Amino acid sequence: MASSFFLFVVALLAVQFMSPHALRVGFYSETCPNAEAIVSQVVNRAAINNPRVPPILLRLHFHDCFVEGCDGSILLTKGIDQPEQKAVGHQGVQGFVEIASAKQALESVCPGIVSCADIVAMAARDAIALAGGPVYAVETGRKDGMVSNSLLAADMPESQDSVDVLKSKFFSKGLSEAELVILSGGAHTIGTTACFFVTDRLYTFGGGVNASDPDLLPSLKSQCPRGGDILARTSLDQVTSTVFDVQSLRNIRSGFSVLPSDAILYSDRVTRSVVDTYAVDDSTFARDFAVAMVKMGRIGVKTGDSGEIRRVCDAANQGQLIITPGASMKLKPPPLMAAWWLMYAVVLGII
Repeated sequence: MASSFFLFVVALLAVQFMSPHALRVGFYSETCPNAEAIVSQVVNRAAINNPRVPPILLRLHFHDCFVEGCDGSILLTKGIDQPEQKAVGHQGVQGFVEIASAKQALESVCPGIVSCADIVAMAARDAIALAGGPVYAVETGRKDGMVSNSLLAADMPESQDSVDVLKSKFFSKGLSEAELVILSGGAHTIGTTACFFVTDRLYTFGGGVNASDPDLLPSLKSQCPRGGDILARTSLDQVTSTVFDVQSLRNIRSGFSVLPSDAILYSDRVTRSVVDTYAVDDSTFARDFAVAMVKMGRIGVKTGDSGEIRRVCDAANQGQLIITPGASMKLKPPPLMAAWWLMYAVVLGII
Protein backbone atom coordinates (compact mmCIF):
# COMPACT_ATOMS: atom_id res chain seq x y z
CA MET A 1 0.00 0.00 0.00
CA ALA A 2 2.73 2.46 1.02
CA SER A 3 4.74 1.60 -2.10
CA SER A 4 1.74 2.09 -4.39
CA PHE A 5 0.86 5.38 -2.71
CA PHE A 6 4.47 6.57 -3.11
CA LEU A 7 4.42 5.81 -6.84
CA PHE A 8 1.08 7.57 -7.18
CA VAL A 9 2.44 10.68 -5.47
CA VAL A 10 5.57 10.64 -7.64
CA ALA A 11 3.43 10.42 -10.77
CA LEU A 12 1.24 13.31 -9.63
CA LEU A 13 4.23 15.49 -8.79
CA ALA A 14 5.86 14.66 -12.10
CA VAL A 15 2.80 15.94 -13.94
CA GLN A 16 2.48 18.94 -11.61
CA PHE A 17 6.02 20.20 -12.11
CA MET A 18 6.84 19.07 -15.63
CA SER A 19 7.76 21.79 -18.13
CA PRO A 20 4.64 23.37 -19.60
CA HIS A 21 3.74 22.33 -23.12
CA ALA A 22 5.14 24.42 -25.95
CA LEU A 23 3.11 26.59 -28.26
CA ARG A 24 2.27 24.88 -31.51
CA VAL A 25 0.33 25.45 -34.69
CA GLY A 26 -3.07 23.76 -34.52
CA PHE A 27 -3.26 23.59 -30.73
CA TYR A 28 -7.07 23.67 -30.88
CA SER A 29 -7.44 21.26 -33.81
CA GLU A 30 -9.17 18.67 -31.62
CA THR A 31 -10.64 20.68 -28.75
CA CYS A 32 -12.05 23.55 -30.84
CA PRO A 33 -11.36 22.84 -34.52
CA ASN A 34 -13.17 25.95 -35.80
CA ALA A 35 -11.44 28.36 -33.41
CA GLU A 36 -9.29 30.14 -36.00
CA ALA A 37 -12.16 30.34 -38.50
CA ILE A 38 -14.42 31.89 -35.87
CA VAL A 39 -11.83 34.54 -34.98
CA SER A 40 -11.29 35.28 -38.68
CA GLN A 41 -15.02 35.79 -39.22
CA VAL A 42 -15.23 38.26 -36.34
CA VAL A 43 -12.19 40.20 -37.58
CA ASN A 44 -13.51 40.29 -41.15
CA ARG A 45 -16.90 41.63 -40.06
CA ALA A 46 -15.29 44.23 -37.82
CA ALA A 47 -12.99 45.41 -40.62
CA ILE A 48 -15.95 45.89 -42.96
CA ASN A 49 -17.55 48.22 -40.42
CA ASN A 50 -14.29 49.97 -39.51
CA PRO A 51 -11.34 50.03 -41.94
CA ARG A 52 -9.02 50.92 -39.05
CA VAL A 53 -9.49 47.49 -37.46
CA PRO A 54 -6.40 45.83 -39.05
CA PRO A 55 -3.83 48.26 -37.59
CA ILE A 56 -5.79 48.44 -34.33
CA LEU A 57 -5.54 44.67 -33.79
CA LEU A 58 -1.89 44.57 -34.85
CA ARG A 59 -1.05 47.26 -32.31
CA LEU A 60 -3.05 45.50 -29.58
CA HIS A 61 -0.98 42.33 -30.01
CA PHE A 62 2.28 44.29 -29.85
CA HIS A 63 1.26 46.13 -26.68
CA ASP A 64 0.03 42.94 -25.04
CA CYS A 65 3.28 41.08 -25.69
CA PHE A 66 5.55 43.88 -24.48
CA VAL A 67 4.03 43.93 -20.97
CA GLU A 68 4.04 40.67 -19.00
CA GLY A 69 4.33 38.71 -22.24
CA CYS A 70 1.65 37.64 -24.71
CA ASP A 71 -0.90 36.72 -22.06
CA GLY A 72 -3.89 38.97 -22.63
CA SER A 73 -3.04 41.04 -19.55
CA ILE A 74 -3.86 44.25 -21.41
CA LEU A 75 -7.49 43.08 -21.59
CA LEU A 76 -7.98 42.80 -17.82
CA THR A 77 -9.92 45.66 -16.20
CA LYS A 78 -12.64 44.37 -13.88
CA GLY A 79 -11.85 44.40 -10.18
CA ILE A 80 -8.47 46.10 -10.68
CA ASP A 81 -7.63 49.57 -9.36
CA GLN A 82 -4.87 50.35 -11.85
CA PRO A 83 -5.29 48.03 -14.84
CA GLU A 84 -2.48 47.81 -17.37
CA GLN A 85 -4.87 49.10 -20.03
CA LYS A 86 -4.78 52.56 -18.41
CA ALA A 87 -0.99 52.94 -18.65
CA VAL A 88 0.39 56.02 -20.38
CA GLY A 89 2.30 53.75 -22.77
CA HIS A 90 -0.99 52.20 -23.92
CA GLN A 91 -2.67 55.46 -24.88
CA GLY A 92 -4.92 54.99 -27.87
CA VAL A 93 -4.76 51.19 -27.86
CA GLN A 94 -8.08 49.74 -28.98
CA GLY A 95 -9.47 46.44 -30.25
CA PHE A 96 -10.96 45.28 -26.97
CA VAL A 97 -14.49 45.12 -28.35
CA GLU A 98 -13.40 42.92 -31.26
CA ILE A 99 -11.53 40.52 -28.96
CA ALA A 100 -14.53 40.33 -26.62
CA SER A 101 -16.79 39.54 -29.59
CA ALA A 102 -14.50 36.75 -30.74
CA LYS A 103 -14.35 35.33 -27.21
CA GLN A 104 -18.14 35.38 -26.91
CA ALA A 105 -18.47 33.54 -30.22
CA LEU A 106 -15.92 30.93 -29.15
CA GLU A 107 -17.49 30.40 -25.72
CA SER A 108 -20.78 29.57 -27.40
CA VAL A 109 -19.24 26.58 -29.18
CA CYS A 110 -16.11 25.73 -27.16
CA PRO A 111 -16.61 26.98 -23.60
CA GLY A 112 -13.46 27.30 -21.52
CA ILE A 113 -11.12 26.17 -24.29
CA VAL A 114 -9.62 29.12 -26.19
CA SER A 115 -7.59 31.72 -24.30
CA CYS A 116 -7.98 35.45 -24.79
CA ALA A 117 -4.21 35.67 -25.35
CA ASP A 118 -4.51 33.31 -28.32
CA ILE A 119 -7.46 35.27 -29.67
CA VAL A 120 -5.34 38.45 -29.68
CA ALA A 121 -2.55 36.65 -31.59
CA MET A 122 -4.94 35.10 -34.12
CA ALA A 123 -6.79 38.37 -34.64
CA ALA A 124 -3.52 40.21 -35.35
CA ARG A 125 -2.59 37.59 -37.96
CA ASP A 126 -5.97 37.95 -39.66
CA ALA A 127 -5.75 41.73 -39.53
CA ILE A 128 -2.37 41.73 -41.28
CA ALA A 129 -3.75 39.48 -44.03
CA LEU A 130 -6.73 41.81 -44.54
CA ALA A 131 -4.31 44.70 -45.12
CA GLY A 132 -2.51 42.73 -47.81
CA GLY A 133 0.27 41.46 -45.59
CA PRO A 134 1.70 37.96 -45.29
CA VAL A 135 -0.47 35.02 -44.29
CA TYR A 136 1.26 32.91 -41.66
CA ALA A 137 0.47 30.13 -39.21
CA VAL A 138 -0.11 31.27 -35.64
CA GLU A 139 1.25 29.21 -32.77
CA THR A 140 -1.38 28.75 -30.07
CA GLY A 141 -1.60 27.22 -26.63
CA ARG A 142 -1.12 30.35 -24.49
CA LYS A 143 -2.86 30.69 -21.16
CA ASP A 144 -4.26 33.99 -19.94
CA GLY A 145 -2.24 35.87 -17.35
CA MET A 146 -3.58 36.99 -13.98
CA VAL A 147 -1.39 40.05 -13.48
CA SER A 148 -2.47 43.53 -14.52
CA ASN A 149 -1.13 46.88 -13.35
CA SER A 150 -0.45 50.09 -15.22
CA LEU A 151 2.97 50.42 -13.60
CA LEU A 152 4.12 47.29 -15.43
CA ALA A 153 3.86 49.13 -18.75
CA ALA A 154 6.52 51.69 -17.83
CA ASP A 155 9.03 50.23 -20.30
CA MET A 156 6.84 50.30 -23.41
CA PRO A 157 8.69 51.73 -26.43
CA GLU A 158 7.88 55.44 -26.70
CA SER A 159 7.73 57.78 -29.69
CA GLN A 160 10.44 60.02 -28.20
CA ASP A 161 12.89 57.22 -27.31
CA SER A 162 16.45 57.38 -28.63
CA VAL A 163 17.57 54.57 -30.89
CA ASP A 164 19.71 53.13 -28.07
CA VAL A 165 16.73 53.07 -25.72
CA LEU A 166 14.59 51.42 -28.39
CA LYS A 167 17.27 48.80 -28.96
CA SER A 168 17.51 48.12 -25.24
CA LYS A 169 13.76 47.66 -24.90
CA PHE A 170 13.64 45.23 -27.83
CA PHE A 171 16.74 43.36 -26.67
CA SER A 172 15.09 42.84 -23.27
CA LYS A 173 12.34 40.92 -25.08
CA GLY A 174 14.78 38.78 -27.03
CA LEU A 175 14.30 40.75 -30.24
CA SER A 176 17.06 41.98 -32.56
CA GLU A 177 17.78 45.29 -34.30
CA ALA A 178 16.22 43.89 -37.47
CA GLU A 179 13.07 42.99 -35.54
CA LEU A 180 13.03 46.48 -34.05
CA VAL A 181 12.87 47.90 -37.57
CA ILE A 182 10.29 45.33 -38.69
CA LEU A 183 7.93 45.62 -35.71
CA SER A 184 8.07 49.38 -35.30
CA GLY A 185 8.95 51.27 -38.47
CA GLY A 186 7.85 48.41 -40.70
CA ALA A 187 4.60 47.72 -38.87
CA HIS A 188 3.69 51.40 -39.25
CA THR A 189 2.94 50.68 -42.89
CA ILE A 190 -0.72 50.73 -41.77
CA GLY A 191 -2.54 52.67 -39.11
CA THR A 192 -2.74 56.12 -37.62
CA THR A 193 -1.33 58.01 -34.68
CA ALA A 194 -2.63 60.86 -32.51
CA CYS A 195 -1.35 64.36 -33.26
CA PHE A 196 -0.11 64.36 -29.67
CA PHE A 197 2.79 62.10 -30.68
CA VAL A 198 4.02 64.24 -33.59
CA THR A 199 3.78 67.76 -32.19
CA ASP A 200 7.51 68.08 -31.50
CA ARG A 201 8.41 67.01 -35.02
CA LEU A 202 5.95 69.47 -36.50
CA TYR A 203 6.85 72.60 -34.58
CA THR A 204 10.50 72.15 -33.61
CA PHE A 205 11.96 71.41 -37.05
CA GLY A 206 15.71 71.88 -36.97
CA GLY A 207 17.03 69.85 -39.86
CA GLY A 208 18.48 67.02 -37.76
CA VAL A 209 17.72 63.30 -37.76
CA ASN A 210 14.77 63.82 -35.43
CA ALA A 211 13.07 66.30 -37.72
CA SER A 212 10.56 65.73 -40.48
CA ASP A 213 11.47 66.35 -44.09
CA PRO A 214 10.46 69.97 -44.83
CA ASP A 215 8.21 68.77 -47.67
CA LEU A 216 6.17 66.73 -45.18
CA LEU A 217 5.57 69.57 -42.73
CA PRO A 218 2.81 71.52 -44.55
CA SER A 219 0.63 68.43 -44.92
CA LEU A 220 1.08 67.29 -41.33
CA LYS A 221 0.53 70.79 -39.95
CA SER A 222 -2.78 70.99 -41.77
CA GLN A 223 -3.83 67.72 -40.14
CA CYS A 224 -2.42 68.58 -36.71
CA PRO A 225 -2.53 72.39 -36.39
CA ARG A 226 -0.88 74.11 -33.46
CA GLY A 227 -3.42 74.37 -30.67
CA GLY A 228 -5.70 71.88 -32.41
CA ASP A 229 -7.14 68.58 -31.18
CA ILE A 230 -4.18 66.51 -29.96
CA LEU A 231 -6.31 63.37 -30.22
CA ALA A 232 -6.99 63.89 -33.93
CA ARG A 233 -5.54 61.06 -36.05
CA THR A 234 -3.03 61.21 -38.89
CA SER A 235 -1.73 58.35 -41.00
CA LEU A 236 1.59 56.80 -40.01
CA ASP A 237 2.31 56.26 -43.69
CA GLN A 238 1.23 59.37 -45.57
CA VAL A 239 1.58 57.64 -48.96
CA THR A 240 -0.16 54.21 -48.79
CA SER A 241 -1.79 54.28 -45.35
CA THR A 242 -4.16 51.32 -45.74
CA VAL A 243 -1.89 48.92 -47.64
CA PHE A 244 0.69 46.59 -46.13
CA ASP A 245 3.91 47.34 -48.04
CA VAL A 246 7.42 48.77 -47.48
CA GLN A 247 6.42 52.41 -48.01
CA SER A 248 6.83 53.23 -44.32
CA LEU A 249 10.48 52.11 -44.56
CA ARG A 250 10.95 54.18 -47.71
CA ASN A 251 9.51 57.09 -45.77
CA ILE A 252 12.13 56.60 -43.06
CA ARG A 253 14.86 56.54 -45.66
CA SER A 254 13.65 59.75 -47.31
CA GLY A 255 12.95 61.62 -44.06
CA PHE A 256 9.21 61.36 -44.60
CA SER A 257 8.31 59.35 -41.49
CA VAL A 258 5.74 60.74 -39.06
CA LEU A 259 6.91 59.39 -35.70
CA PRO A 260 10.27 60.43 -34.24
CA SER A 261 10.85 56.83 -33.12
CA ASP A 262 10.65 55.76 -36.77
CA ALA A 263 12.84 58.57 -38.06
CA ILE A 264 15.50 57.84 -35.46
CA LEU A 265 16.03 54.37 -36.92
CA TYR A 266 17.94 55.95 -39.78
CA SER A 267 20.46 57.57 -37.44
CA ASP A 268 22.01 54.25 -36.39
CA ARG A 269 24.35 52.30 -38.65
CA VAL A 270 22.78 48.90 -37.99
CA THR A 271 19.11 49.87 -38.14
CA ARG A 272 19.77 52.12 -41.15
CA SER A 273 21.18 49.14 -43.01
CA VAL A 274 18.08 47.11 -42.18
CA VAL A 275 15.80 49.92 -43.38
CA ASP A 276 17.75 50.19 -46.65
CA THR A 277 17.55 46.44 -47.24
CA TYR A 278 13.81 46.09 -46.74
CA ALA A 279 12.89 49.36 -48.45
CA VAL A 280 13.73 47.81 -51.83
CA ASP A 281 12.57 44.24 -51.20
CA ASP A 282 8.86 43.78 -50.48
CA SER A 283 8.91 39.98 -50.53
CA THR A 284 11.78 39.64 -48.07
CA PHE A 285 10.18 42.17 -45.74
CA ALA A 286 6.84 40.33 -45.84
CA ARG A 287 8.56 37.01 -45.12
CA ASP A 288 10.63 38.40 -42.25
CA PHE A 289 7.65 40.30 -40.86
CA ALA A 290 5.76 37.02 -40.49
CA VAL A 291 8.77 35.42 -38.78
CA ALA A 292 9.11 38.40 -36.42
CA MET A 293 5.42 38.25 -35.51
CA VAL A 294 5.68 34.57 -34.59
CA LYS A 295 8.78 35.29 -32.52
CA MET A 296 7.12 38.21 -30.75
CA GLY A 297 4.15 35.95 -30.04
CA ARG A 298 6.41 33.74 -27.91
CA ILE A 299 7.42 36.51 -25.48
CA GLY A 300 6.63 35.60 -21.89
CA VAL A 301 3.79 33.22 -22.71
CA LYS A 302 1.93 31.50 -19.91
CA THR A 303 1.32 27.78 -20.34
CA GLY A 304 0.27 24.95 -18.05
CA ASP A 305 -0.55 26.09 -14.52
CA SER A 306 1.06 29.52 -14.97
CA GLY A 307 -2.19 30.92 -16.36
CA GLU A 308 -5.85 30.21 -16.95
CA ILE A 309 -8.50 30.22 -19.67
CA ARG A 310 -10.66 33.23 -18.85
CA ARG A 311 -14.39 32.99 -19.31
CA VAL A 312 -14.47 36.65 -20.35
CA CYS A 313 -11.43 38.56 -21.47
CA ASP A 314 -11.69 41.60 -19.20
CA ALA A 315 -11.86 39.65 -15.92
CA ALA A 316 -9.93 36.85 -14.28
CA ASN A 317 -11.95 33.79 -13.34
CA GLN A 318 -13.51 33.93 -9.90
CA GLY A 319 -11.13 32.96 -7.11
CA GLN A 320 -8.00 33.10 -9.27
CA LEU A 321 -4.93 35.13 -8.43
CA ILE A 322 -4.51 38.73 -9.50
CA ILE A 323 -1.35 40.46 -8.35
CA THR A 324 -1.05 44.22 -8.28
CA PRO A 325 1.88 46.02 -6.61
CA GLY A 326 1.08 46.81 -2.99
CA ALA A 327 -2.09 44.71 -2.98
CA SER A 328 -2.77 41.73 -0.77
CA MET A 329 -3.06 38.45 -2.58
CA LYS A 330 -4.56 35.04 -2.01
CA LEU A 331 -3.32 32.02 -3.87
CA LYS A 332 -5.67 29.32 -5.02
CA PRO A 333 -3.86 25.95 -5.09
CA PRO A 334 -3.41 24.55 -8.61
CA PRO A 335 -5.89 21.72 -9.27
CA LEU A 336 -3.31 18.91 -9.34
CA MET A 337 -1.59 20.07 -6.19
CA ALA A 338 -4.96 20.33 -4.46
CA ALA A 339 -5.72 16.77 -5.58
CA TRP A 340 -2.37 15.60 -4.18
CA TRP A 341 -3.10 17.06 -0.74
CA LEU A 342 -6.59 15.54 -0.76
CA MET A 343 -5.21 12.08 -1.51
CA TYR A 344 -2.49 12.53 1.10
CA ALA A 345 -5.06 13.53 3.73
CA VAL A 346 -7.32 10.57 2.92
CA VAL A 347 -4.46 8.05 3.18
CA LEU A 348 -3.31 9.46 6.53
CA GLY A 349 -6.84 9.48 7.86
CA ILE A 350 -6.87 13.26 8.35
CA ILE A 351 -10.23 13.57 6.58
